[in-house]
Amino acid sequence: MTTTTIMTPQARPAEIRRHELAGFLRSRRERITPEEVGLPRGRRRRTPGLRREEVAQLSAVGVTWYTWLEQGRAIQVSAQVLDALARTLRLDASERAHLFGLAGAIDPTPAANCPSLTPELREMLVKLEPMPACVQNGRYDILAYNRTYGQLLCDLDAVPAEDRNMMFLAFTHEPWRSAIVDLDAVLRLMAAKFRAGMADHLAEPAWKLVLKRLLDESAQFREVWERHEVVRSQTSKVKHFLNPHVGLVNVVHTDLWLGRDSGARLLTYTAADDVSRARLDRLHEIAVGRSEA
Repeated sequence: MTTTTIMTPQARPAEIRRHELAGFLRSRRERITPEEVGLPRGRRRRTPGLRREEVAQLSAVGVTWYTWLEQGRAIQVSAQVLDALARTLRLDASERAHLFGLAGAIDPTPAANCPSLTPELREMLVKLEPMPACVQNGRYDILAYNRTYGQLLCDLDAVPAEDRNMMFLAFTHEPWRSAIVDLDAVLRLMAAKFRAGMADHLAEPAWKLVLKRLLDESAQFREVWERHEVVRSQTSKVKHFLNPHVGLVNVVHTDLWLGRDSGARLLTYTAADDVSRARLDRLHEIAVGRSEA
């Protein structure tokens, strides 16, 4: 039976949060049957739902550590472990957000359920083909994209969802980097725009996470970031990509903002010349062929 811990008025916020987390984990553990996760029930089972050791095993964490977590002890919980627990306990999007919030951690998975990603917008991405198009937020997370865009700079489908961030790809992902013409200048501009944008989001954990990953994983980003350059607007909208399938593509970049406050925008690349238009048509054919293979 689930027990409820009554906190005194003198309890600190961190302690209250830990006990809320403990209760939440217990409640979600107890609602899942062994059969749902492929485990035998057994004749002597008295615990409602899963046992603690079963959750620990399915999540690849220590039994003692997970027991401490359900006891509300002051232990550190990584985002990777929380992700594993969320999968094991079959949490929906709201429950997952609640889990990370109680643990005081940042969910590294981009907001795939962004309010701007309506079915109509997803259909628009498809209808824009062969024009490459995607939806991104203010911190450069790629939230959705069409098939042509998915093959423009690299095979984006092969990139883990948590790494589909234009800044992170441009500074750390070699296939993406090799497709950018005049890479050094582009990276300086991107870092300057990111710094300008971050000024409005200094206290937001998601922005801090992107910055931390860049600083931790890219020496080139650390060098550029130390320049403290800032750019709010971009004078040229023409971009040049060296695609491994069709060669050089020159495109005009257009942003269509999807809301004043959301920061999300529809990004499109239209061909800047007839040769590039023909190459985008060919790239679209390749992308469709791969998606149907």
